[in-house]
Amino acid sequence: MATVLEQCQIQPSPDNVSELTLPLVHFDITWLYFHPVHRLLFFEFPCSKEHFLETHVPKLKQSLLQTLKHFLPLSGNIIHPIDSARPISHYVVGDSVSLTIAQCDKDFNHLTGNHPRVADEFYSCVPQMPPATHSSDSVVFPVLALQATIFPGHGVCLGFTNHHAIGDASTIVRFVKAWASVTRLGGDSQLIDEKSLPFYDRTSVEDPEGLDSIYWKLMKKSKPMESPPLNLHLNKVRATFVLTKDDVQKLKIFVLSKRPKMTHISSFTVICAHVWACLAKAVAAIGEDVGDDEPEYFGFPADCRSRMNPPLPSTYFGNCLAFVKAETTHGKLKGNEGFLIAAESIGAAIQKTVYNEKGILDGAENWPLEFRELGGKRLFGVAGSPRFDLYDADYGWGKPKKYEAANIDGDSSMSLCKSRDFEGGFEIGLSRPRSMLDAFAPFFTISLRNL
Repeated sequence: MATVLEQCQIQPSPDNVSELTLPLVHFDITWLYFHPVHRLLFFEFPCSKEHFLETHVPKLKQSLLQTLKHFLPLSGNIIHPIDSARPISHYVVGDSVSLTIAQCDKDFNHLTGNHPRVADEFYSCVPQMPPATHSSDSVVFPVLALQATIFPGHGVCLGFTNHHAIGDASTIVRFVKAWASVTRLGGDSQLIDEKSLPFYDRTSVEDPEGLDSIYWKLMKKSKPMESPPLNLHLNKVRATFVLTKDDVQKLKIFVLSKRPKMTHISSFTVICAHVWACLAKAVAAIGEDVGDDEPEYFGFPADCRSRMNPPLPSTYFGNCLAFVKAETTHGKLKGNEGFLIAAESIGAAIQKTVYNEKGILDGAENWPLEFRELGGKRLFGVAGSPRFDLYDADYGWGKPKKYEAANIDGDSSMSLCKSRDFEGGFEIGLSRPRSMLDAFAPFFTISLRNL
């Protein structure tokens, strides 16, 4: 367990903006009742608790209030009216973000390894979102909580918990990197110079077929008002698996040699296909009772800022994700050609949605129902994207030693990011019961070697 040294609320530094209200559009409404997202960044930075508290905590606080000035919705709240009105993101002067300063005496080198580690060991570094507040006409819940945990003599962990409805990975990673830049450089001039400040204009968001209204009607019918907390302590272990640039190239070449007409043979496609197929083999190896005809689904979001009509800037603040779904059967996935079948299925799904001639939002009115119908079925997915490189987030302590997506403990996703140590490589994070990870690991290694 971590010892809390300080609990504080950080308000954005004074600015000309006293209030900012953003409607939640269809991209945001989808995530309104989703569990919070947890990210952990570990930095190797040997210092004493006293030095950290006296020197680095004040810098973190000062840089945070400077950064939040440019990301005001993260200091605000999502307001969910009791009546049928749509929720909004709302900031007013005086709103703040929870920042916890803590100390942990766990083995830093153990936590930052790639080997299997008990998932419970990480939860002391995960910031807890403050609870929602209720009134007669609305429910108000915070959207961001932060924690800085010192491992005396070894390092620091920065923890980020956010409500998914306030922003996707693109938005949150921009904030993380902006805070890092302001901390390292002592000011926000670089953010302004590089034109990397958030873009808030919701009127620019394409809404064919009235998706805002369609999504909101669906959400009101089928879900509770408050987002459930992630149920941690699930008796799982987490491990990181690394693919080098050569490994990924080997996977691509194999697919091309066997399926020369296959569409969209990207690094993402072959990595996900390799993991998906190996997991199916591991399920069979541990004797889990799954029929060969049982459907297997692979679902993942695709950033569509650049594919909107008109395109949105990459700095657009909020969610802008398309839902992509691949499908096959358990028998095919665990078979000798499981990797090829998985790659074909994922590639076809990307081609159908992301490169749809009618636009990326073609059929978007059905996405919420399609996703909900997967409840209770064999669904695997991806959290994060290698496009958003958190290993670039340097707070003045050097690049992170390890990134962990703690929220994959609570669902069936894997995390995917760029490798810290191998140029052009990737890190895959999995959280599963130990028996499953023990069965998965040899399939992951041996099947690649045998290509």
